[in-house]
Amino acid sequence: MTTDEILSRVEARRRLSPAEALALADRSDLQSLMTVAAALRDEAHGDLVSYSRKVFIPLTQLCRDVCHYCTFAHPPRPGEPAYLGAEQVLAIARAGARAGCHEALFTLGDKPELRYGAAREALAQLGHETTLSYLAEMAGLVLRETGLLPHLNPGLMTRADIDRLRPVSVSQGIMLESAAERLRRRGGPHFGSPDKDPAVRLDTIRAAGEATVPFTTGILIGIGETRRERIEALLALRDLHDCYGHLQEIIIQNFRAKPGTRMAQAPEPDLDDHLWTIAVARLIFGPAMNIQAPPNLNPGALAEMIAAGINDWGGVSPVTPDHVNPERPWPGLDRLAEQTAAADKLLVERLAIYPAYARDPGRWLDPALRPAVLRAIDAQGLARSDDWVPGAGTEPPLVIAPHPDPLPASGAREKRKPSPRFSREREGPAQREGEAQLAAVLHRAASGEEVSETEIVRLFAARGEAFEAVCRAADRLRQRVSGDTVSYVVTRNINYTNICYFRCQFCAFSKGKLSENLRGRPYDLDLPEIQRRVEEAWDRGATEVCMQGGIHPEYTGATYLAICRAIKEVVPDIHIHAFSPLEIWQGAKTLGRTLADFLRDLKAAGLSSLPGTAAEILDDEVRAVICPDKIKTGQWLEVMEAAHAAGLRGTVTIMYGHVDRYEHWARHLLRIRALQARTGGFTEFVPLPFVPMETPIYLKGRARRGPTYREAVLMHAVARLALHPVITNIQTSWVKMGAGGAAACLKAGANDLGGTLMNESITRAAGAVHGQEMPPEHMEALIRSLGRVPRQRTTLYANAPAERKAASFGAAPLTEPVNTLARRYEREPQSAAAD
Repeated sequence: MTTDEILSRVEARRRLSPAEALALADRSDLQSLMTVAAALRDEAHGDLVSYSRKVFIPLTQLCRDVCHYCTFAHPPRPGEPAYLGAEQVLAIARAGARAGCHEALFTLGDKPELRYGAAREALAQLGHETTLSYLAEMAGLVLRETGLLPHLNPGLMTRADIDRLRPVSVSQGIMLESAAERLRRRGGPHFGSPDKDPAVRLDTIRAAGEATVPFTTGILIGIGETRRERIEALLALRDLHDCYGHLQEIIIQNFRAKPGTRMAQAPEPDLDDHLWTIAVARLIFGPAMNIQAPPNLNPGALAEMIAAGINDWGGVSPVTPDHVNPERPWPGLDRLAEQTAAADKLLVERLAIYPAYARDPGRWLDPALRPAVLRAIDAQGLARSDDWVPGAGTEPPLVIAPHPDPLPASGAREKRKPSPRFSREREGPAQREGEAQLAAVLHRAASGEEVSETEIVRLFAARGEAFEAVCRAADRLRQRVSGDTVSYVVTRNINYTNICYFRCQFCAFSKGKLSENLRGRPYDLDLPEIQRRVEEAWDRGATEVCMQGGIHPEYTGATYLAICRAIKEVVPDIHIHAFSPLEIWQGAKTLGRTLADFLRDLKAAGLSSLPGTAAEILDDEVRAVICPDKIKTGQWLEVMEAAHAAGLRGTVTIMYGHVDRYEHWARHLLRIRALQARTGGFTEFVPLPFVPMETPIYLKGRARRGPTYREAVLMHAVARLALHPVITNIQTSWVKMGAGGAAACLKAGANDLGGTLMNESITRAAGAVHGQEMPPEHMEALIRSLGRVPRQRTTLYANAPAERKAASFGAAPLTEPVNTLARRYEREPQSAAAD
């Protein structure tokens, strides 16, 4: 079989058989191999090349093996401790934490206590019998004291060893190096090294798979093996990955000769040989596998290694040297980013655990480690790129503002000159094709065509120049649809009860015997207090009252009807924007009424429109985690469709950034677009980033800490594009985004600043510092600071009447609200403590 025939099979997305893979050992058409490998890599990883910011902790450099190329391991030295002490370990880890590292890489020799009395004595003084026992203690110490996530490379391990280390490490690893047993014979590089038996190393990797540990492995090339033996090693690893799915990366490391070793004069593999092996590894493992090459071992050929199919640089430390290759310094992270960009890729940071594994913590992580990982990742599973948290009051990070110049029609940007060694003929067009595809998606969305789930996911994953392009396209579309006007509404939020018998894991507002959080006391407003607040809101220029509450176990549909009638009794002209689809569903159920009949009753009682809350994420995979006893996706959509049919318009929200992923966001957008295309009943789309601080799901360590700032801005931009032209108003929440974040969203597709609120309590119960009220004076100042024109509106987007607008400026301070306590729904003190 020729090289072209083998590559044609790969291009047709057929998995290489062992025979086909082994046939590549005699093929040397490097350019063709690299071209296909790069295209495979792009299919799964796009334009991203990742790395982990780490510190390197050499717990011990004693080892029972005598690999003939190694300078890391050495015998005991007089006056030199056999192991780093706890304070030394912590000092290294703390320096890494200060430098923004996430990973603590523990590297050590293999079971030195089996060879050296000095190791046994040192361990005894430390209170341990084995190196692995001491490693477990130190990894746990680093995790507790610094928050760095340990990755452990301790050599051979049994299943029991792996299980013992799993609670203190997010990932583990061992290099297979080679599957060639002959390298252990006399004269070979592994002679005298019992731990380099390939079969035993494969047993360790297999045990890690059985223990569901995300695992790092790879091969070391140039130590005397043949190309066929490299392929045999890669196939052995692929077989194990097929069984367990646990190999998160394959490292292709090139041997470097070191003075003072037995292989000091051994020839090193040349660049072509390294690139050939990278490309073949990609062809064997396919698109999704993470293929890594250390950037410090071939520092002048980073572009070529990318062209050969890698998507990861491994761990890079801004603090510690590469103790295994101390003569090869790490590249500076700025320089690494520049060189990665020169190869038309974007450098992104990951954790020691790769994104696919971090996104599935229930399977791949010990329960003790899940909170730390979830709090450190974004929805893609990569390391959070900022410390911004919705509602926390932190300043928005500096994000490149959308540029007014349009993206070229082709989506192409100026290309850097390719490396003279390799033309990258197919990779260049592939990169340009990717940019053209993004531009095409943006153009179709702006033209009003529906884009697919896959395309929306791609928009949410946009970073770097792609992020700018998405925001620019959304902002241009906003300007075309809404001009330079930014609207807002003067409203009062009235949350009539915080008692709820549902147990939504994201909610810190609900109270009562069944609730999971007791921040504040349970209350239930009486009708006179509701009326008083409505009258006060009218006096202060409001055109709307927005009303929602917990699902009180004693409420029926009659309660909601009574609230509407009481409001209309005192302020007939105010717009009642009230009752989430969950409340509508429950109200109809308690009265034994159909949705249509109950909605008609509410409308007759004065209900004017519905807030489209309780949507959270319209995907039942997510709802099963965050609100398992709440209405399902289909029921939420059914309520809103019935409301539209009854002549009641409503908003639609998304609450995102907890356990969800980009595909869930895409499905949410597509489902509401489909409903809007049928009914036209939604007035606006309102992204609500998850505010985590006081929520049960976050406090239990089961959720991320909200979207990143990039994701929050993109939600507004992507919504503008994905919902055009069926929903024309995109609102940004100043309560959750803060004034600075809201301003950024208004430059990325949003055209509405929401309500003045007067009393905001739900978001503040979750720990947000923004809220209560942003009066019209402040609303308009923020809008004008962006060069936009403010417009005070009604709920249904008409201009606010002149007398309402006049009453809203210079309004008197709010009277302190009175929350009627519901003592019978308070918990007993011991119950609260037990929770």
